Amino acid sequence: MSDEIFFAEDNEEQETTSLGKWKVLIVDDEPEIHAVTKLALGDFVFQDRSLEFICAYSGAEAKKMFREHRDIAVVLLDVVMETDDAGLKVADFIRNDINNHFTRIILRTGQPGQAPERDVIINYDINDYKSKTELTSQKLFTVVISALRSYRDINAIEENRKGLEKIIAASADLFSILSLENFIEGIVQQLSSLLGGTKGAVYLTSAVAGPKPLDSYNPNELYVFTGKGDYANRSGEKLEQVLSGAELLSCHNAYQNKCLVFENEYLVAYCGSKTQKGSLLYMSGLPRKLSETDKHLVEIFSQNVQIAFDNVLLTKDIEDTQREVIERIGQAMEHHFGKGRHIQRMVKICDVLGRNAGLNKAELNTLCLAVPLHDIGKIKIPETLSMPVSKLDKSELDSLRYHAEFGYNLLKDSSRPLIKTAALIARDHHEYWNGNGYPRGKSGDNIHIFCRITSLANAFDSLRNKRNSEENCDLQKVLAVIISQKGEQFDPSLVDILVANIDEIEQIICDFPDDENSSINQLN
Repeated sequence: MSDEIFFAEDNEEQETTSLGKWKVLIVDDEPEIHAVTKLALGDFVFQDRSLEFICAYSGAEAKKMFREHRDIAVVLLDVVMETDDAGLKVADFIRNDINNHFTRIILRTGQPGQAPERDVIINYDINDYKSKTELTSQKLFTVVISALRSYRDINAIEENRKGLEKIIAASADLFSILSLENFIEGIVQQLSSLLGGTKGAVYLTSAVAGPKPLDSYNPNELYVFTGKGDYANRSGEKLEQVLSGAELLSCHNAYQNKCLVFENEYLVAYCGSKTQKGSLLYMSGLPRKLSETDKHLVEIFSQNVQIAFDNVLLTKDIEDTQREVIERIGQAMEHHFGKGRHIQRMVKICDVLGRNAGLNKAELNTLCLAVPLHDIGKIKIPETLSMPVSKLDKSELDSLRYHAEFGYNLLKDSSRPLIKTAALIARDHHEYWNGNGYPRGKSGDNIHIFCRITSLANAFDSLRNKRNSEENCDLQKVLAVIISQKGEQFDPSLVDILVANIDEIEQIICDFPDDENSSINQLN
């Protein structure tokens, strides 16, 4: 990364842009108190943010305001209103009923005897206690400044905690695309909190972006990978769709010169990469002028965050290569018997069934990677058996059915979990729920869920694409056959899932049709 840092030109005539307002709730049954408080704090500004006053004239009204406004920074709370302890009940409501431990509660009372300070401080989670007679304009200013500083720091700590929580949650599965998104989002959130909070943040990259496949993106363009605040839910959009004007020019500057650009209200950091073209981190709505420490944090982030992307892209490439090799082996076996896209449909249908059967992401990934090898044992079957099952004698039928055991023996000695799974599926995907299948007569839950899913997907696709006959087996006929075997050949719950998701499965059939003149033999 270049050590060069760009700063915006100073402009003394430039007006300070508002960064929002601090919400202050005044709770008092005397209108004069509201008027005096607003007058005393009318020109109050803290960190370039003025005050927004919200008024409540009773304890009940104060509770209503807290339900409507979740970001009240300070409440100036009278004790005695409609009842002698109305204010204390509001304080209890804030902390315990709506579980708000961020708002700073300043208790103000004109009757200290009604609520002794010592008892109130001990029994209620308040932050300050003042008598109205001692609360001069200057003291009110001091109290509110102190409260707002506490509120700001507590929120920064909470943002930091959430960021660390996301990083920890993602670390167990760092090298999957979805968890990486959480990981990057967590780091962005943590960095934002360390800088005192920002209006928005966005991480842009040409390496991988959003929900689309990697090859859907132009490697010469920058896309949103994840965003926060104003840029949430913009994943997959181009840089030019998200930013414009000076911000867009700063991004181009940072990307082309591989540098950091600090402006008054936003920053752009180039995130270097050894294998990719690099990425950008854009953060807007900076709450204050950044210190050298802040800039150092941004620089550390930008130097190291792309490493996570490089690692995940490498892992993704390995996984995609593994998937393609296995699929090509399965397709090669199909082409030995004819032409078709049975394997591709099988993988997609198994994904639908497995997802709705409650398999987690890792299990679903393993199933879909292993399924293409379900009929690898077919390579042992003589070509003389390439005829309908009904025309085979018993010895020929036994020889045909041996393909399941042969496929298992071919793969079982591998130490790789994926290949072991493929071995199990190759052997048991012809087992029946009622125990009348082969090769070992397993039944019910003794048949692994992967094998039950593969069995149903294989049968449905084979019937729906009846390739050893000219008959077009329509959907209703296929469903009737499948349902008739519910609890016999197939797991009843999986049949229900197939029927419930038939539209999605039918779309798979449409998207992956067999080649014309296909004649793949279907082995039973």
